[in-house]
Amino acid sequence: MRAVTFAWPLLLLVLLVVPLAAAFAWWVDRRRARYAVAFTNLDVLAAVATARRRPWRWLPLALFLLALACASTALARPRADVEVSTNRATIVLLVDVSGSMRAADVKPTRLGAAQHAMDVFADKLPKQVKVGLVSFSTTPDVLVLPTTDRDELRLGISFLEPESGTAIGDGLAVAVKVARSALAHVPRGKDGYLPGAIVLLSDGAQTRGTLSPLQGAALAREAGLRVFTIALGTDHGRLTFGNGLGGSLGGGPFGGYGFGSFPVKPDPVTLAAIAHATGGQTYRAQSADEVDSVYKHLSSSVAKKPERREISSWFAGLAAFFLLGSLGAARVVGEKLP
Repeated sequence: MRAVTFAWPLLLLVLLVVPLAAAFAWWVDRRRARYAVAFTNLDVLAAVATARRRPWRWLPLALFLLALACASTALARPRADVEVSTNRATIVLLVDVSGSMRAADVKPTRLGAAQHAMDVFADKLPKQVKVGLVSFSTTPDVLVLPTTDRDELRLGISFLEPESGTAIGDGLAVAVKVARSALAHVPRGKDGYLPGAIVLLSDGAQTRGTLSPLQGAALAREAGLRVFTIALGTDHGRLTFGNGLGGSLGGGPFGGYGFGSFPVKPDPVTLAAIAHATGGQTYRAQSADEVDSVYKHLSSSVAKKPERREISSWFAGLAAFFLLGSLGAARVVGEKLP
């Protein structure tokens, strides 16, 4: 939630009643102290004097003053930009299917964990939100155009297979085109963004492609699209290959023949730079549970937009809560006093 503004700011002057009420209560308490000699029973006088020194006796007043402050604030009709769900959103899932997605440091494999997490993402999103799917390795491929048909999306996710290189920049460029096409007649919000986003998952650094990752990010920023990035995999991940497999990965330490392995580390720094450049957020997932958690979080946040709303009811509700608390506290304190 952004900074709060007020439709009737002059009514905030009503808040002055809060310190005045506090000062009056203090004056009344001091005035009572002057007439303590009115007690002829010394035991009762001692009990009252002890009770007056206990700080909890001020709790009902403190809660009442909070209720008064909240009610006074509500009169000024506060407004704030809050995140609200939008049914017109379009999300493009951009998935790295380079050969390193075969690595098993994330169980069952990096790609297998990503597929399961994307299925969870599809289930959690509002049904009216359109979702597309773009994969990239050496080149990008559009597998599913933005649609509300979750079965079609799941089918596209099931077809994902590890291939060869990693062309993050080119993948971003295609994802931007897909998202812009689906949002062609949707205006940008007051924040300058379209009601959509790209969710990019990758497990390595760029090795192929024409555009650099930040050039792809620049295209997304110009289009008004946030990019949320997920760096998948651990720093100790390794890819083991056998006869012929190394060639499909673009060569290895044995020239694509025989057996061997090599490290396949994610590139969280580049992915963080993409997210930062487009106003998105970046995440790191080093296990199947973590990647599930990231996609669950995104499903509840990425299809939202800021909207200016009056929040007087929030303060009115708080005022009622504190007032009830004050009445309850007054009853408890009254029972404890002699």
